[in-house]
Amino acid sequence: MGLLICTIGLIPMVLAINIKKIYRESKLSRGLFFYMIFITIWQIDIGVLYFNEVWSEKTVLFLFKLFRIGPTFAVVMIFYIAYLILEGEPTTQDNHKWLNRNIKKLFNKKILYLLITLSSIIYLINWTDLGISSLELRTGSYSSISFYFPVYGPFNLIYVLYEASYIFILISVYLLSKTIVNIFMMKFVNIFSIYSLLLFFTGFLNFSPDTGCVTSSIGVIIFCTLIMFEFVKLNNNMKLDYYQLMQRQKKLDYTGSLAASLIHEVKNTNQIIKGFSKMLNKSDYMTERDRGSVDMILRSSEHLGKLANNYKEYMKTSKIELKIDDVESVINNAIDFSQEILNEHQVKIEFTNHYKPLKAFINRTYLEQVFINLIKNSVEAIPANRDNKKITIVTEIVDNSIVIHFSDTGKGIHIENWESVFDPFMSFNDKGMGLGLPFVKKVIIEHLGNVNIVESSPEGTRFLIEIPQNGILNMQ
Repeated sequence: MGLLICTIGLIPMVLAINIKKIYRESKLSRGLFFYMIFITIWQIDIGVLYFNEVWSEKTVLFLFKLFRIGPTFAVVMIFYIAYLILEGEPTTQDNHKWLNRNIKKLFNKKILYLLITLSSIIYLINWTDLGISSLELRTGSYSSISFYFPVYGPFNLIYVLYEASYIFILISVYLLSKTIVNIFMMKFVNIFSIYSLLLFFTGFLNFSPDTGCVTSSIGVIIFCTLIMFEFVKLNNNMKLDYYQLMQRQKKLDYTGSLAASLIHEVKNTNQIIKGFSKMLNKSDYMTERDRGSVDMILRSSEHLGKLANNYKEYMKTSKIELKIDDVESVINNAIDFSQEILNEHQVKIEFTNHYKPLKAFINRTYLEQVFINLIKNSVEAIPANRDNKKITIVTEIVDNSIVIHFSDTGKGIHIENWESVFDPFMSFNDKGMGLGLPFVKKVIIEHLGNVNIVESSPEGTRFLIEIPQNGILNMQ
């Protein structure tokens, strides 16, 4: 029986290893990995109680106290998982912002360290007579199998209350899972917390000698069976997502080939525009307003020339050149370049930045085009009859990354299309080619950052852009 329980206990460890393989760079997967390792240790802790015919009471008591680290620190790992979800707040869905704000006061690094300290103290108490004083031989009420059962000390109630906090933490993980942007991981963590709650209830019955020590093993079998199903589904979804990513890459490759054939013609045409603009600027009949317009044409022409050259270099090296530059000036330039379309559609734009300077490793030309594309898309998404026609850009700094909130009052994007809008040739605008947002995504990723839609409704859409200041974005 002891070997059977220990063997059952190895199932969570096998699952943990496979989860780690799929999400190698994810902090959240590391939390899940160690949590399931502690479940394995917990089951071994139960299994040793059934070796009464092989080992002495002293040996079993020592091993039972040793492996008590499993159920004790499983509580810490669940808390750590909740902390990791909150730590990724810049990329969580905005419609759950109230949840993050309220629970964030509890799930922070200080409380995590405090819980680790408390868990260590409780674990050490188990080594004394105050926690577990001895073992006694018992026989199950519904079987003739004999086993050791711990004789708990006067401080056992503290341990029971400590383990009961598991329920509160799991409920919090369930709620926090709804804020994860990655829909596959969101569903997995959601189901994972529910099944863990069921596992906890079966394990809690182990405190009663009448039910024996095997109830948690039944819970582990159910837990692992259900989680295995969810894990297979997660794996299949990841493969499907990878296939879609490969299809997207094929489209991007085709786009690159198309762009290469156009660059030559664009540069030739741009030279003509630039040449005639300089000629006009020398005319004695130009008014100050005309000179301002020609100056804007020249600036736009220079931007287009740099963009074409960057495209050409990018296709040669497959890597854009980054250097320290001011993001605020980049956004202001993009607004200037987009002023004509803003005025034409009577759209107001408001840019708020409280950081001077706002420096990061960027490619100025590419990043300017990112915001030009975003502004153009937002303008086209705002209905002509809408009273409040507005684009809002707000910056903040979170964990050495510049986080840019780009909002509009457009007609919104359905949640099912939040990812697909970044696919090439996927346009929900009759006049669009579907290349603007794929370009935005590609450039931001080349900056080692990320861009996502975090909120969208018929009243507007909010994009969240993250750009690391030092060229490296912490992986979540």
